[in-house]
Amino acid sequence: MTQYLIAMYQPDGVVPPPEVLGPIMEKLEAFNADLRAANALVFGNGLTDAASATVLRHNGREVVVTDGPYVEGKEHLGGFEIIDVPDLDAALTWSRRLAEITGLPIEVRAFADVRGVVERA
Repeated sequence: MTQYLIAMYQPDGVVPPPEVLGPIMEKLEAFNADLRAANALVFGNGLTDAASATVLRHNGREVVVTDGPYVEGKEHLGGFEIIDVPDLDAALTWSRRLAEITGLPIEVRAFADVRGVVERA
């Protein structure tokens, strides 16, 4: 089994009205229920507005803290799921369903296997 990040990108702008967002959220709840039933869901959640992000950077002398997202753009990471599935095909199957539900761009990436690194630390 491999863990994958399914990242959902959402545009800046006004949150859709309840009559639009409500049915999407109901489908997302069903999606997450299906992930749990398949024992594939590790963790998932939506994120607050990108404007509420805080970025920390070490400039060689100190850590500088600034407001706002790391990257300025018209689309930001809006939420994510971490799933544990046998392979990329399975991850893409779940991700395709999420793209259909949300209409948002979806990025799928496998987690690097860092267990050996963590065990050595």
